[in-house]
Amino acid sequence: MRIEPFSIAISDQALLDLHQRLATTRWATGVEGNGWSEGTDSATLRRLVEYWQRDFDWRAQEARLNTLPQFIAHMPGQRIHFLHQRGRGPAPLPLVLTHGWPGSFVEMEAILPLLTDPAAHGGDAADAFHVVVPSLPGYGFSPAPTSKGTGPSEIAGLWAQLMTALGYDTFGAQGGDWGASVSTWLAYRYPVRVKGLHLNFLPGSYRPPLGPDQPPVSSEEQRFLDQASAWSQMHGAYGQIQGTRPQTLAVGLNDSPAGLAAWIVEKFQAWSDCQGDVEQAFGLDALLTNIALYWFTGSIGASFRLYLESRRKPLHFSPGQRVLPPLGVAQFPAELPMPPRSWVQRCYNVQHWSHMHRGGHFAAMECPHALAEDIRAFFRPLR
Repeated sequence: MRIEPFSIAISDQALLDLHQRLATTRWATGVEGNGWSEGTDSATLRRLVEYWQRDFDWRAQEARLNTLPQFIAHMPGQRIHFLHQRGRGPAPLPLVLTHGWPGSFVEMEAILPLLTDPAAHGGDAADAFHVVVPSLPGYGFSPAPTSKGTGPSEIAGLWAQLMTALGYDTFGAQGGDWGASVSTWLAYRYPVRVKGLHLNFLPGSYRPPLGPDQPPVSSEEQRFLDQASAWSQMHGAYGQIQGTRPQTLAVGLNDSPAGLAAWIVEKFQAWSDCQGDVEQAFGLDALLTNIALYWFTGSIGASFRLYLESRRKPLHFSPGQRVLPPLGVAQFPAELPMPPRSWVQRCYNVQHWSHMHRGGHFAAMECPHALAEDIRAFFRPLR
């Protein structure tokens, strides 16, 4: 495997094309006063797009991101973009952090120094990690696979190869959203190598074995299943189309930056602990840096493929199958429906479960200090 340094360098022509498209946005009409009840709030989207066209400084964001240690790993048939920051401490533990959708590696920007250099941020140097943050295939600067068959399980295999190439025989894994699926597959497929698994979301496709030879579903577990079903009916249309007809949707979003922004910002508003105000929770610059990465790399369609590929190989367990490495869970109050501990224990080796005070689906961006402390606490006895 060949690994080389990487820097972001978006062309002036790409910036000019973006600004021209933003300036000629053809706005959709809607019913006044709906807010976010039927999708992205029109007033918020107009403000976001106007800021993107007139005030957002991509070059400043690009320069800041280029201070992060970025690399490209050339694997057989696949290139992977990743961050690799070595820890400062007596014996840093290797840790692979995996982002989700509609995020990117920039989700981990704020938490990176908290994990690699805890002593500089009020923590203990003994809790330091060597942190690897790969970009999922088809996201950002990791090119899309050229054929079918790259789902969370296969990505876990790529991560294992990457950690080997970096000299890490054993390591921890952490993630939310698709990062939770990839990290779970990593722990399941490589239980000897993964010292511990920390999640801030449980994979949506996770299903333990059920039936006459299994413990009956408890009332608490049934409430979760009912809540998840109701959530899917009200909010799950995006996953249905991304998992069944992704290419049709991709054409429009890949052609219109306003459409792309509407599709992505709705999720940041709906899935975060923002009290309805997505701008206050993240800031326009942070939102647009993530959205711009999707735009400049043309990766929105490729990012949808994980929804389709996970249907091919969902995280369904048979009797006797278990994820063996210790599991730690940080449960954030504004997260999507989360199962109770008993449901997770049916297949995972749960050793740590924290109920966080605030935060939602984008925990590493929303509450980096709280998430970092929970990760440090979970892995402390596993070092």
